[in-house]
Amino acid sequence: MTLMNALVLDSAGADFRIAELPRPEPKAGEVLVRVRASGVNPLDTKIRAGAAGHARHPFPAVLGIDMAGLVEAVGPDVTGFRPGDEVYGMTGGVGGVQGSLASYQVADARLLALKPANISMRQAAALPLIFITAWEGLVDRAQVKPGQKVVVLGAGGGVGHIVIQLAVALGADVYGVDSVSKSGFIAGLGATPIDRAESVEAYMDRHTGGRGFDIVYDTVGGASLDAAFSAVARFGHVVSALGWGTHALAPLSFKAASYSGVFTLLPLLTGEGREHHGDILREATRLAEAGKLAPRLDDRLFTLANVAEAYRLIADREALGKLVVDIGSAE
Repeated sequence: MTLMNALVLDSAGADFRIAELPRPEPKAGEVLVRVRASGVNPLDTKIRAGAAGHARHPFPAVLGIDMAGLVEAVGPDVTGFRPGDEVYGMTGGVGGVQGSLASYQVADARLLALKPANISMRQAAALPLIFITAWEGLVDRAQVKPGQKVVVLGAGGGVGHIVIQLAVALGADVYGVDSVSKSGFIAGLGATPIDRAESVEAYMDRHTGGRGFDIVYDTVGGASLDAAFSAVARFGHVVSALGWGTHALAPLSFKAASYSGVFTLLPLLTGEGREHHGDILREATRLAEAGKLAPRLDDRLFTLANVAEAYRLIADREALGKLVVDIGSAE
């Protein structure tokens, strides 16, 4: 039996422990990946705390939703990948599927895409969840078109800064609402920054003549989603990645506007739509290689030995970009 190093969580809120586990073998339709980098998302911290019932990940568990690495072997019927390929994807860490905080991971080939050639493993591991979330909301749900006015709420965050880049790449006129401290970053991505302390009415008047925005992408939830319903134009579209609260729909209804929720985990949890995740990541690869997409990374380095610190930084909102764990040194 071949063993691998993995980071195991025995119960919700417990300390991580490094353990030797049997290395998985790919079955039909699966790919064995030698993991090089594992992205850390706010959702990972909620799963660790046992506060993400919608993710349904039983313990003991190996966490890690996002991954980048090298194809080690392919199972029967896999024709799109071969050993040595550099790949990335949103491949596990929920629904009882082993995550990427391990030396190796077996992944459904439909969830993978070839890594952009011009970015690092660390950058690639930061992209899958946030890019898929951005694409599903902006393209699949809202069907963004060139020239439309798009405003992103929480624009400087993980999903938000990718929504901006995607909307800019697709020809939209983009605005980003966040703290003043992130204005320079947002402007550098090609969006017009808006101070989140400014009222919705004020920035609607200033940027749309009071009409509202064709698409409002909310990445924050709660009161931010209520603001989105006010900021949208007549017949416009509101998208939220965190639309889990109770909200008054009157502002949306009176404008004959529509709303879509994005639940990026659905293909992982149900198996339905996995091919589309691979298709979306191939679009991410195309945009990244064209110089139109790059995740913002926190410069701090992490390995399996200090993953808990990465989780703490995200839970305490102290991360300065996406956090990524280097896995190669754990082999």
